[in-house]
Amino acid sequence: MGTYEQIIVRIASSDDEVYAYQITEEMAQSALKRGTGIARRSPEYICYKMREGKAIIAFTSSGRWVGFCYIETWSHGEFVANSGLIVDPDFRGLGVATAIKRRIFDLSRNLYPQAKIFGLTTGRAVMKINSELGYEPATYSELTQDPAFWAGCQSCVNFSILQSKDYKNCICTAMLYDPQLLNQEAEMESAIIVHY
Repeated sequence: MGTYEQIIVRIASSDDEVYAYQITEEMAQSALKRGTGIARRSPEYICYKMREGKAIIAFTSSGRWVGFCYIETWSHGEFVANSGLIVDPDFRGLGVATAIKRRIFDLSRNLYPQAKIFGLTTGRAVMKINSELGYEPATYSELTQDPAFWAGCQSCVNFSILQSKDYKNCICTAMLYDPQLLNQEAEMESAIIVHY
């Protein structure tokens, strides 16, 4: 890539719809290269998320697309998923995924402060970022049981595994950020006095 341009990370809008096809193609190609599944999304769906203001996009100062992630809500806003994190291969290893993930996490917390934020991933880098944000490994039973969420897995190559395990386990690692649990833990820690 040579010299680095400034990379802008911000909330996506309808102005960014020109990137939707490129985003969905990179999502599919990346999953294929990794040999893992991903819930396939259409360019129209990505555009919808942009128009809703429930997506984060990264691009260079010259307008080249760099990365993307979007928010989905389940169980009437009780659960939020930060989905579809993708970075153009030319920009991987520069901290772009971390910047996007932090920004989508902050946006999720602002829009849905009481919601549990969760993710399913096979990616070690995403697991590391999630851990840094306060997510913890979780069982599938701790996630939303909304059938619409699980229906989104139908386009994944591993969907038959999920079905055979009665939606209780699959290839992806489940991770969960629970603000209520963190508040309880903080209260408990502040109530403990240690004397030496």
